[in-house]
Amino acid sequence: MPHHWLAFSVLVAALLLVDLAFLQRPGRPVSARVAWLWTAFLAAIAGGFSLYLAHTSGKQPALEFLTGYVIEGSLSIDNLFVFLLLFRALHLGVEQQRRVLLWGVLGAIVLRGILIVAGTTLLARFAWVQYAFGVLLALAAIRLMLARPGTTPVRRPVSGPIRAPVGNPIRGPVRWIRDCCLLFIGDRRLALRSLLMVIAAVEATDLIFALDSIPAVLAVTRNPWIAFTSNIFAVLGLRSLYFAIASMLDRFHLLHYGLACILAFVAFKMLTSDWIRISVGWSLLVIVAILAVFAVLSRTFPAKAEIVPS
Repeated sequence: MPHHWLAFSVLVAALLLVDLAFLQRPGRPVSARVAWLWTAFLAAIAGGFSLYLAHTSGKQPALEFLTGYVIEGSLSIDNLFVFLLLFRALHLGVEQQRRVLLWGVLGAIVLRGILIVAGTTLLARFAWVQYAFGVLLALAAIRLMLARPGTTPVRRPVSGPIRAPVGNPIRGPVRWIRDCCLLFIGDRRLALRSLLMVIAAVEATDLIFALDSIPAVLAVTRNPWIAFTSNIFAVLGLRSLYFAIASMLDRFHLLHYGLACILAFVAFKMLTSDWIRISVGWSLLVIVAILAVFAVLSRTFPAKAEIVPS
């Protein structure tokens, strides 16, 4: 088993190096086409990994991996909404966003490894932790369901600040970070101190989302190998996915309701596992169906736009 961890670590390092060296080199604009192709390539690698698991370990681990990957990937989209709002509020340029997201991905890999080891250890030793995780997911679902999506901010031709949507839970922190970070210094490049503060904000945001996503994945599998690899494959595509759909995120304003339904479903599965057995295959089907329904609803009922004064 240790050689599996070593081989996976080499694969992750290689994918990160390719991302840095060939796809998003400093000084070059981030092409949406290249970002989509790289995101699709990473998804194909994840699919190939699930086939490898099916061949070496059986159908069940492969389904657990795919379900964990879809859960983490869908919750990461909500994470992207927060990143987009944060970067807009701080007026970060593309190069600055790229740098912050790189450190965010590296930190997320370490953070998820720690949380997965801690979570699987607790679940193995204390049966009641399963119900605690279920309650945590239920509360997260309620929080998302009650959050108001607000309106989609639209900038005027004249440059100016972009306000966070009304009711957004990070509006206060975003304003605080914007005021503390002296971003416009000289040629408008981030000072080191300001950059570290933004990276810290991104890592703190990722930690909040990880506290929801890790228990959700552990509701599907207790195997740390499956949980970790599914999480890391989803996180690896986070940076390219951000640049691929940054201009489209505002169009999926109802998606957080779908994520709330996914968390509620996973919480139900975890809390009732002693009485109701829901297979991993059905879980995957339900999660994909929920995402599809709310994506269609977001496109069918677009958000009202709000003109933000300069």
